[in-house]
Amino acid sequence: MILIKQQVFGISVVFLWWLATCTVVAQANESQSYNLSDGVKDRNYRLYRPSSLSHYKPAPLVIVLHGGLGSASQAESSYNWDAQADRQGFVVVYPNGISHSWNAGGICCGPALRGNVNDIGFLTRLIDTVSQSENIDLKRVYLTGISNGAAMAYRYICEGTFPIAAIGPVAGSFSYSCSKPHPVSVMAIHGLDDQHIPFAGGQGTKGVTKGSWMSVPQTLDLFRKANDCQPAISYKDGRVQKNISHCAQDREVTLITIEGAGHQWPGGKSKTSIIQRVIGADQPSTALDATSTLWEFFQSHGAQP
Repeated sequence: MILIKQQVFGISVVFLWWLATCTVVAQANESQSYNLSDGVKDRNYRLYRPSSLSHYKPAPLVIVLHGGLGSASQAESSYNWDAQADRQGFVVVYPNGISHSWNAGGICCGPALRGNVNDIGFLTRLIDTVSQSENIDLKRVYLTGISNGAAMAYRYICEGTFPIAAIGPVAGSFSYSCSKPHPVSVMAIHGLDDQHIPFAGGQGTKGVTKGSWMSVPQTLDLFRKANDCQPAISYKDGRVQKNISHCAQDREVTLITIEGAGHQWPGGKSKTSIIQRVIGADQPSTALDATSTLWEFFQSHGAQP
């Protein structure tokens, strides 16, 4: 009986040690919140760095911009970028817009637009701050976002000063006229049934933004011109169609459309917040995993010297 008790006790110790170890790993894998001033307002963002990612080697950085009425924590929980970072080894940052909005210019969007918030300056300062603290590969900084966040990504490429390597706008378009965006690789993903930001442009029949959006094909044409691209080659697989243009200096401009998909992040989690339900965000399409598709695109493109 004493021997049995000793064996049982030994197993209990091992189990408790294992449980404690798992707890430490889980805590190390959680994102952290940071504050940062944009020169006028106190801003904040969430940062996720996989615990297995070495600080000795410069890492890629993906910045994920939430949609209108969304937030950094909502974007983190909805679009699966942390899990992708664990698998592929990069840093993810989720910044918060002012009052759940980004000043994407033109008609978009909300309090940030009305207050003329300098989100261009904020994102530049964010990249500079994170690159210093996290040992970021400055040639591999990527920008993605949904809806208002996608429009903000587009605006940054027009007016921002940091050389972003590639952008991945989802369910977004230009909300103002940008005649000459900086040359950069682009992968845009859009549902053909999007009624918030219509694929064909104009004013949406859903959502709170009033005014006319540039069509998604027109938006991509601006980047094809800026990148000196060849004519697009089309591929279709079920409901997903890809129009790929190979461009100068190994850049690429790709448009992915999904039949039957609305205003959503394909492959994301279903309406995970009350805010998403209030604004009428559509259920995510299962025809494509936007996050893994974007990362595959990103890792193929670095910034030019």
